[in-house]
Amino acid sequence: MIVYQDKDIVVCEKPYGVSSQKSGGENMVDMLTQLCGCEIYPVHRLDTQTTGLMVYAKSQKSAAALSQAVANGKLKKEYLCLCHGTVEGKGEMTDYLYHDRIKNKSFVTKNSRGGSKLAQLKYEVLSQKQAGECTVLLVKVELLTGRTHQIRVQFASRGYPLLGDGKYGARDKEKIHLHSSFLSFPHPTTGKITEFYSPPEWSK
Repeated sequence: MIVYQDKDIVVCEKPYGVSSQKSGGENMVDMLTQLCGCEIYPVHRLDTQTTGLMVYAKSQKSAAALSQAVANGKLKKEYLCLCHGTVEGKGEMTDYLYHDRIKNKSFVTKNSRGGSKLAQLKYEVLSQKQAGECTVLLVKVELLTGRTHQIRVQFASRGYPLLGDGKYGARDKEKIHLHSSFLSFPHPTTGKITEFYSPPEWSK
């Protein structure tokens, strides 16, 4: 689970089904507190159904520095996902998304009214294969904004639901194939750009 740690930060791989924030159930904050033996401060999030790289702070000072990096767009994240469809090449997706907190589901809207927020990402198709009657794509995604379920809903709204994502239109309803594979940020103490890469087994 732990990929790297020093006195300021801990970088880890979040497992599927575990909350990235402190919650009543199994969560990364409690798990890392026990493993590291110190206070753990979250500075960004991953959906419970998303796996992959995250960074947590070990002090309030480090948390403030990392949170500032997030606010300034200096914490970079790339994802790998498997999706249905036949989209090719690379490009960008731009939408306005509204998140219904009661249903815990996001929707594409026509404009920014009613609490909708701008959502942008870049994508590149890395490979494709046939799985029965379906075409499955391995796609690299760079988030330019961080909206709830952003990758899942933006791809699904164009007819490319992620494998296992029954909530957003996939016929298979097992584990969602979405993984935070690359993380880059300035170290909160040294300021040096620190990078980590960890692809999921299903991308190899």
